[in-house]
Amino acid sequence: MNDHSIIVAPATALGGAIATIRLSGEGSIACCDSIFRGRKPLADTASHTLHYGTICDDERVVDDVVVAVFRAPHSYTGEESVEISIHGSRYIASEVIRLLCKQGARLAEPGEFSRRALAAGRIDLSQAEAVADLIAAESRAAHAIAATQMRGSYSQMLDSLREELLDITSLLELELDFAEEDVEFADRVRLGSMLKQTESAVARLIDSFRVGNAIREGVAVAIVGRPNVGKSTLLNRLVGDDRAMVSEIAGTTRDTIEESVTIDDIRFRFIDTAGLHTTSDQLEQMGIERTERAMRQAQIVLYMTEPSQSDMTLPTLSEGQTMLVVVNKMDTTDRRDIEGAIYISARNGEGIDTLRKSLRLTIDTEGLYRGEVVVSNIRHAEALRRAHNDLAAALRALDEGLSGELLAEHIRGAITALAEITGRITSDDILHRIFSQFCIGK
Repeated sequence: MNDHSIIVAPATALGGAIATIRLSGEGSIACCDSIFRGRKPLADTASHTLHYGTICDDERVVDDVVVAVFRAPHSYTGEESVEISIHGSRYIASEVIRLLCKQGARLAEPGEFSRRALAAGRIDLSQAEAVADLIAAESRAAHAIAATQMRGSYSQMLDSLREELLDITSLLELELDFAEEDVEFADRVRLGSMLKQTESAVARLIDSFRVGNAIREGVAVAIVGRPNVGKSTLLNRLVGDDRAMVSEIAGTTRDTIEESVTIDDIRFRFIDTAGLHTTSDQLEQMGIERTERAMRQAQIVLYMTEPSQSDMTLPTLSEGQTMLVVVNKMDTTDRRDIEGAIYISARNGEGIDTLRKSLRLTIDTEGLYRGEVVVSNIRHAEALRRAHNDLAAALRALDEGLSGELLAEHIRGAITALAEITGRITSDDILHRIFSQFCIGK
């Protein structure tokens, strides 16, 4: 965390028209100056300025470039930094990096730029994770969650909750210094009210994780039903490709097949499954077990049937799951009315737009686009659950009239859990696990 050596890495994908090479650390400007030829040395330039010139290997010109200069502490990492815009050739990038390493730079590790920004206090840990989420965002909704977190709204909410708990804990601990005098500095009525408000706020964040994680990873939709009702045909229709094998023979699909489609800014992960039925075939039974597992893990269960199917037993859902009943083959047989069902023909596309709209309506994203905080990171969700458990324990201790020492112990647990999210309290192991998942140039 205290390493300020010069690090270098591509900050953009190579192979396009333009690429960017990023340096950070004490001496970055001088390192770049050693291979840069412009109207004047970069050492004589102001921060946040652009300079045209060439990168040279002795007398050989490697590329025409534009160099951006950032002086500490006004950079992403809080250190002296340089960004070199080059033509996107992989050869040019490798030559520029080779020359910079020859002048004393070293290749950056995954996430090292963001880790230095964290160490400099430019961002907190939750914002650093949001940077990675922003890069990986594949939909408008995933982008909105990451952008809100990166701008600091989430951190501000957590810091506010933590500060309130710290204020109360300090009063409880002050009581311990005057234990012999039997005084109470922390008003128990106010304490109970504040703990309930904080517990409620943490509970709301935990509840938001179901939607937030689904948006981040893609909303899982299990397509289930009896054999030969058109599940694979529907998957192919939704993804616009012959992804799943289609046959008139029942039981063609024996394993789950997954494909992703974005519908109105939300990425859905459709999972085609083996047909649900009673069988003595071992392979078919294995497929049915995987179907049942996919149903348990899905946010949406899309149950398919057809007009000729008279007996329809809907699967039992868990809390938070949504079911849509889809009646297929409406173009080939008489329509059978099922309340709330969506009628389609997977073969010719009738009703598919209605199905897409129904799927999209299951996910409420209006709050995301207004900047509301939504939790999408499982590490955060686990920390919030620990904080919630400690707050609930503190409320029970308060109701039972237990000592201030026990109250303070539970509240300190909640404070620690909240601090772990933003990185105020964390371990090197956690930091390594988080930043090792970053791309090299970030």
